[in-house]
Amino acid sequence: MGGPLTRNLRSDALDNRERILDTARAVFAAEGMDVPMREIARRAGVGPATLYRRFPTKQALATEAFADQMNACVAVVDEGLTDPDPWHGLCLVIEQLCVLQAQSRGFTAAFTSAFPHAVDLAAKREAALASLAELMRRAKGTGRLRPDVVLDDLVLMLMANGGLYATSANARLAASRRFAALTIEAFRT
Repeated sequence: MGGPLTRNLRSDALDNRERILDTARAVFAAEGMDVPMREIARRAGVGPATLYRRFPTKQALATEAFADQMNACVAVVDEGLTDPDPWHGLCLVIEQLCVLQAQSRGFTAAFTSAFPHAVDLAAKREAALASLAELMRRAKGTGRLRPDVVLDDLVLMLMANGGLYATSANARLAASRRFAALTIEAFRT
């Protein structure tokens, strides 16, 4: 989604694009997918024409915002896999995925329920789970990850983190970080 067209944008146009995507993710997560495009443009501080020039439909906007979020998750898992210390890499993945979830506030659920066929999630999910399983296998090899911890435990932890509720973004982020720390302690030998 961030192909050659994105790379050739002027810096102000690129800033507008990122501001629109950040705003859309936040608005969709907090209020669902029914928020009008003009309202997203207003909150992003751009005119409707700027929004529609980059994203002609709400589905195009939501799909691009979701792709960016999915790419961020994949990048976190990839970073964990490249860490020379698998336990440290796994801890990094847990912490950063929890933060990403706290920041997105349910955007993924809103997107997938509104546009269930917009993105093929199955392939990306399977690849991410395979990478996580490999990272967990390596972390067990260090002796620092409990031998009885399985991939489903990590998935369950992420689901639980996604359900955290707090009245403010800062409180939600703090709760998510605390939950990640508790999970890491529970997974440690």
